[in-house]
Amino acid sequence: MSDQYEDEDDIILSELPTDELVEQMQDDLYDGLAEEVAEGTQILLDRGWEATRVLEEALVAGMTVVGVDFRDGVLFVPEVLMAANAMKAGMALLKPILSDTGAKPIGKMVIGTVKGDIHDIGKNLVGMMMEGAGFEVIDLGINIEADTYINAIREHRPDILGMSALLTTTMPYMKVVIDEMVASGVRDDCIVLVGGAPLNEEFGQVIGADAYCRDAATAVETAKRLVGGAR
Repeated sequence: MSDQYEDEDDIILSELPTDELVEQMQDDLYDGLAEEVAEGTQILLDRGWEATRVLEEALVAGMTVVGVDFRDGVLFVPEVLMAANAMKAGMALLKPILSDTGAKPIGKMVIGTVKGDIHDIGKNLVGMMMEGAGFEVIDLGINIEADTYINAIREHRPDILGMSALLTTTMPYMKVVIDEMVASGVRDDCIVLVGGAPLNEEFGQVIGADAYCRDAATAVETAKRLVGGAR
């Protein structure tokens, strides 16, 4: 048995056929192995793959499995964060190439935790998962006021505005932001997604959001569906 495990640990990525390499990269991403994902990314590039193909068929495909298993309770936050960091290791090699070739993301998202709330794990997870799905993400941080959201919408022209809150005392501020967006004439400029532990679908409807997302995987699925439908 020990020999078998040693053999599995001694996989040499550069010696794998390309189809097996892609599968191994997806497994490594799932396991949060950043160095291996970066190595696999470079090997595919060296074999003549376009950066967009590496992104879609190796990294995004692997992260999609992570998202589904997170949604279904198979994976938990620490494991998803490790997978997202592995994804970032591959993206670090792809981003300069994608920028040079003018490859466009599938959408753009501005995200932040609302005023009075300093919780950011959920927000960060959504941001990482959205990047993993091919979105450009502008993270405003925590304790964000309505004016900051609105200025970011005007500056970045995102497809999506995402707001997060973890406290029952801060979640009402989401309505303040949406009301200010209406007053400022930018409400129709982007899709508004809201999420956080105390929220539910009814709350999202009442405050005028386009959708409530119960977790990061749902946020990605909803974003893809709504952005695709808007184009």
